[in-house]
Amino acid sequence: MDGYRLIVLSGIVLGLGWFPHPVKAQGLRTEKVLPLALAAEAAEAALAACEEQGYHVSVAIVDGDGVVRVLMRGDGAGPHTADSSGRKAYTAASLGRPTGDLVKIVAGNPANEGLRNMNEKILILAGGLPVKTGEEVIGGIGVGGAPGGEKDETCAQAGLDKIKDRLK
Repeated sequence: MDGYRLIVLSGIVLGLGWFPHPVKAQGLRTEKVLPLALAAEAAEAALAACEEQGYHVSVAIVDGDGVVRVLMRGDGAGPHTADSSGRKAYTAASLGRPTGDLVKIVAGNPANEGLRNMNEKILILAGGLPVKTGEEVIGGIGVGGAPGGEKDETCAQAGLDKIKDRLK
């Protein structure tokens, strides 16, 4: 069969809709979005929780895709805290877990060390929490700058607690 006939035959087969596996039409996917007002409220609450304890931190909130929605660098917070809070929020949102849990997973098994190098935005340090509605991750909150990741995480939780009743 010459090339021309093969092209024509292929066009006829495709034109008749013959496929080895039927293609099913799918509807649009619906997803929940973290509104900016709630993100800002959570960030303010997390920042206030840390400030009450004398910690100078930054707080970042990202959406479900890991894009920054809110970034607040508190007075006296080091310049590195803006980056670390954003990366913690991204990590919690993209992996759907508290970053403190990821620290334990990596420390407990050297085979999991690759988590640290998945991409340049991942940061395996405590202080990031996923923002969820039910079981669906719709964002992440990250705090950086308190003396220890567990303190960062406590402030992040304070931010989530402020908005939790409206995440349904």
